[in-house]
Amino acid sequence: MLAAKVIMEQGIQVEGINFFTGFCVEGHTHAIRKRDQAKPKRNNALWVAEQLGIKLHIIDIIEEYKEVVVNPKHGYGANLNPCLDCKIFMVGKARQWMNDNGFDFIITGEVIGQRPKSQRKDTMPVVARESGADDRLLRPLCARNLPPTLPEREGWVDREKLYGFSGRTRKPQMELAKQLGLEDYAQPAGGCCFLTDENYSRKLADLWQTRGEKRYELDDIMLLKVGRHIRPRPHFKLIVAREEGEGRFLQGYKNRFPHLQTVSHGGPLTLIDGDLSDEELELAARIVARYSQGRDSEAVEVRAVRGLHEILLTVSPLKPHEIPPEWML
Repeated sequence: MLAAKVIMEQGIQVEGINFFTGFCVEGHTHAIRKRDQAKPKRNNALWVAEQLGIKLHIIDIIEEYKEVVVNPKHGYGANLNPCLDCKIFMVGKARQWMNDNGFDFIITGEVIGQRPKSQRKDTMPVVARESGADDRLLRPLCARNLPPTLPEREGWVDREKLYGFSGRTRKPQMELAKQLGLEDYAQPAGGCCFLTDENYSRKLADLWQTRGEKRYELDDIMLLKVGRHIRPRPHFKLIVAREEGEGRFLQGYKNRFPHLQTVSHGGPLTLIDGDLSDEELELAARIVARYSQGRDSEAVEVRAVRGLHEILLTVSPLKPHEIPPEWML
């Protein structure tokens, strides 16, 4: 938002590009979790474009992006976040769009030292070079700490009106936002990608290990965002809704997965991912009963649906100590 506004202040036409990878945080969990009720239910890219009065192009890169996630040339960050490869890929896609649509250069909101992997002084030239953008990639917020780019050398952009921010603090950016009259903006730290999240990355790694290969589809990565994931045995796991919103979301998958639902007491919808024996089905039902309103009862009735077959099980809920920590993903 700041980078675009700074360039627009020089009378330059700017249009936005938002890449959809499937790993975005906003617009999904914020919409279904009670704990996120206070957060605006918006796509921040669309909202920013509206505030700035510019066009926004939303580009689906889910399939192309898989190679970045499963085989990053520059490796992962602290979790399964391929940040440097991600930035190279997205700037490369922006370069293609720029060439196809008659634009002259690319701007990003990067600041030297703001991110530990993709926004260092030694990695920023890697992004420009390997994306093919070269010196048509301009970072208005830290440009004065970097060599002049083509737009600056040609006089398309006045370098003296760009900035030299650096480091992890966002205070200078917040002050600039105030000066530019931008009072509302997205959270300026923390990122918006689930691949930076330790818990999510652990669940994705578990998915790959279970399948024996690094492969995923959109539904896989969406389901990893929702519910408790419990793996009592290597060949199956349970996805247990934690609240009403998650239960409604999981309803959409009932026809694709075997599932469990308590009958005698209120309780969460639970999907079963994998194949399990009748004995293991009873174990799964006892786990679901543990998370129901009948957790302290001697017996809970649970409906199990597998394809066209439906059975009722009466089980005793597992106690908390009977669910080992290693089952919880």
